[in-house]
Amino acid sequence: MQARRLGCGHNPLRRPSDRFEAALAVIALFAGILLIPVGAAVGTSVEKADESRVAEQRAVLRQLAARTTADAPAVTGQELGRITWPVPVVWQDETGVDHRGLVDLMLGTKANTEVVVWVDRSGALVKPPRTAGDSAAIGDAVGFGTVIGCWLVLWVLLLIARRALDRRRLADWAAEWEQVAPGWTHHDG
Repeated sequence: MQARRLGCGHNPLRRPSDRFEAALAVIALFAGILLIPVGAAVGTSVEKADESRVAEQRAVLRQLAARTTADAPAVTGQELGRITWPVPVVWQDETGVDHRGLVDLMLGTKANTEVVVWVDRSGALVKPPRTAGDSAAIGDAVGFGTVIGCWLVLWVLLLIARRALDRRRLADWAAEWEQVAPGWTHHDG
């Protein structure tokens, strides 16, 4: 019974285009299932590439201790979606020279709080490199997006194929009707 529903039975009323449409649906289903490991592989490769890029950044950048020289504003609800604020900080390099800059810190951070800053080879402030969790999230998003995107493409291709089959079926039906109609519509009177 299930095989007949999928177009695999020997129903004399089932047209070849119906069987072809059922075969396309089965092929699309198997392709959709096979895309899951493909998406996982793409996501894993993106994650590994991002991790190696972050490792290169960590090798070039240095992490130093700094102190805030002013308070960040307190959380009052007036900041509309902001959770960080640029706060002035001061830090010393290896030679003992003081450097100053602005670092985005959480709202409510008090003055004279010790924070971590990242500097490049020239001693300029830079954003901290991403964490391993960030790389994993990026890889997961890319893998998931790959699978969903490919499923959408499969679905659109299946819809296009069905529309073409429907047009052909309607054209065949119209041609058959042209042959049969004169015998049904002729009235002797």
